[in-house]
Amino acid sequence: MKKACFRSAAIAFCFAIAVMGAQSAAGSQSSAGNQRMQERISREVYHELVMLPQLSIFDNIAYKVDGNTVTLMGQVRNAVLRGDAERSVKKIEGVEKVNNQIEILPPSPNDDRIRRQVARAIFNDDRLFPYSMGSVPPIHIVVKGGHVTLVGSVNSQGDKNEAGIRANSVPGVFSVQNNLRVGSSQ
Repeated sequence: MKKACFRSAAIAFCFAIAVMGAQSAAGSQSSAGNQRMQERISREVYHELVMLPQLSIFDNIAYKVDGNTVTLMGQVRNAVLRGDAERSVKKIEGVEKVNNQIEILPPSPNDDRIRRQVARAIFNDDRLFPYSMGSVPPIHIVVKGGHVTLVGSVNSQGDKNEAGIRANSVPGVFSVQNNLRVGSSQ
């Protein structure tokens, strides 16, 4: 009798270990599948956002993917671009919710003038001119109330510093926040 109880307990223990192992393997496969899905969604969100026809160097749109929820952040010059960004991300397969936190910058002729002059100051520099190339240049210039924020990426610390100096040299600029990252971007 003792052998039969021991044997059935051992079989139950082995079965429990096998079930836990299968669940663990399924959990890791599920985790890997979720990771791949998030990476795919992230690539598609990036693609959709850079394809927006009104997106320019004077707009900054960032995003975060958390499961099937995409959070949009940044600043844009008009409400149409904000809405287009949300609509384009909502249609991506696997996205169930879009949290649109994009700020619409207030209209200002002075800010428009500063945007143009900062862009000229940065991109007319021989060292920084290559950053003006491409359909979506890597440097974005956000102006709000005379305060300039540089967002994006550059190849070197020297390029980052030069862009900040150039932006700071524009008349009417109250401050420059240089948030350029050194290194490649997505």
